[in-house]
Amino acid sequence: MLLDDRKLRRKLSIFLLIVVSQMVSTIAHASLWSTGYYPGWEQPSMPASQIDFTALTHIIHFSLVPDSSGALNSSDNNISTANSADLISHAHAAGVKVMICVGGASTETAFQGAASAANLSSFINNITNFIAARGYDGVDIDWEPLPATDFQLYTNLINGLRSALDGFPQHKLLTAAAGAYPVYGDPATSEYLMFASVQNQFDQINIMTYDLSGPYDGWVTWFDSPIYDGGYRFASSGGLVPSIDGAVKGFLGSRVATNKLGIGIPFYGYLWTGDVTQPRQSWTNPPAYPTASYNDIVASYYQPSVYHWDTSAQAAYLSITNADAANDMFISYEDQRACQAKVSYARNHGLGGVMIWELAQDHKNGQADPLLQSVKQALASPGVVSVQYTNQEITLNFSGIPLGSYRILWTDSLSNNAWNTLAITNVTGAAQQLQIVDPNPSGIAQRFYRIQSPQ
Repeated sequence: MLLDDRKLRRKLSIFLLIVVSQMVSTIAHASLWSTGYYPGWEQPSMPASQIDFTALTHIIHFSLVPDSSGALNSSDNNISTANSADLISHAHAAGVKVMICVGGASTETAFQGAASAANLSSFINNITNFIAARGYDGVDIDWEPLPATDFQLYTNLINGLRSALDGFPQHKLLTAAAGAYPVYGDPATSEYLMFASVQNQFDQINIMTYDLSGPYDGWVTWFDSPIYDGGYRFASSGGLVPSIDGAVKGFLGSRVATNKLGIGIPFYGYLWTGDVTQPRQSWTNPPAYPTASYNDIVASYYQPSVYHWDTSAQAAYLSITNADAANDMFISYEDQRACQAKVSYARNHGLGGVMIWELAQDHKNGQADPLLQSVKQALASPGVVSVQYTNQEITLNFSGIPLGSYRILWTDSLSNNAWNTLAITNVTGAAQQLQIVDPNPSGIAQRFYRIQSPQ
C-alpha cells in the first residue's frame, strides 16, 4: 500500500508498504489458503450466489460417497449436475478453485473395497472422469476413520490418483482431510509418519482440528477445537488433553512440511448437558453431547452473562446453570475471536492455511456470515493503516487480531533492501487497534515502512 498524503510530504516523504505473509490486499486471497467445505445438501438454503468468495481461496464440494466396488454415489449428498455447475461457475468467476470431496464420516469400509487391488484402477478412473465431466479443479480425499491397518491402501490410492491427475493438461489439486490424532489404539506417531511419506502428492493436508473431546471414560469436559492444551493432563492417564497445537506438533515432528498443513475451524459446537458448566470437569453420569451450528447456539443459548473466554486454551464457551442441575450446560463453540486466533496461529507457525467445516453453519439469508467474515478480516490483517505526522513523530495505526504478531520495519532506501526494526508487537487478548510511534524521522528526506506478520 502506498501512502500519498500531501500534508505529510511537505515535511517528510513517507511510503508505507503493508506486507502480511506476502499479502497486499483487504481481500482474503492471501498466501494462507482459506478452504471451505460446502455440502451439496446445503445448496437449497445457501445457493452459491450467496457465498462470499472473497473470504476463500478454495472451496470443497461435499461429497461423493464411495462404494466398495469403486463406484461413486453423487445423490446422497445432493451433488447434482446443476449444483456442480452453480458452484463452479460462481467460484471460478471469483477466481476460487473448486474441489470435489470423496468420502466423509464412516466411509472406511467403502474405501477399503474401492482401493483394493481389484477395484483401485476403476475407482481412480471414476474420480478423474467425474472431475473432467463436471469441471472441478481437483479432488479432496476424506477417508474416515483412517487406522494404521488402512495405510497401504490409502497410500496406493493417493499415489495412483496423483499420477492420474497429472495427466490433465492443467494442474489438478489433490487435498486431504486428515485426523488430528491417530485412531485410538494406533501408535502415537503412525498417522503422522504415513502423511509424511505421501505429503509430496498433496497440495493441501487439512487437519480436522475439531471434535477433540467427548464424554469418554476417564475424560473431562473439554473444548471442541482449542488451540492449546494449557498444560492440562487427564488424571486417568497423565496424557495432555488434545489441542490444535498438539496435533500440529505431531505432524511437524514427523517432518510433514509446514506449508502443506492447514488447521480446521469448525462453524459449530457441542452442548455438554448434565451437571457440568465448565471445562475440565469430571462427572458421575456421562453428559449428553449433541452438536449444534453456530447459528443455533447463538440464537438459543448465547447471552453476554454466560459467555467466557479460556485464555490458556484460546477457546470460547458458554456456562449455563439451571435450577435442575441435570440441565446445566457447558457449550464449547467457535466465535469470531476464536476464528481469528486460529488464523493467527496458522500464520505465526508458517502453516499453509486454514480449513472451514462448514460454510452454511453461520449463514443466514440476507445477513453477513459472522464467522466467515471474521476469517476474512483476519486474513486481511492489518488491513487499512493510517499514518499521522505530529511533533516530529510518525504514528502508525492498524488493527491487530487475536494472537497476531507484527514486526514494524523501516528503511530510507528501497534500493539497498536494508530494513530496520522499529517495533515488535503481539496481541495477547482480543482484537485491538495497535499504535506504533516512530519518534526520530526528522531530517530524513523519505522513509518507507513495512508491517510483517508473523514477526
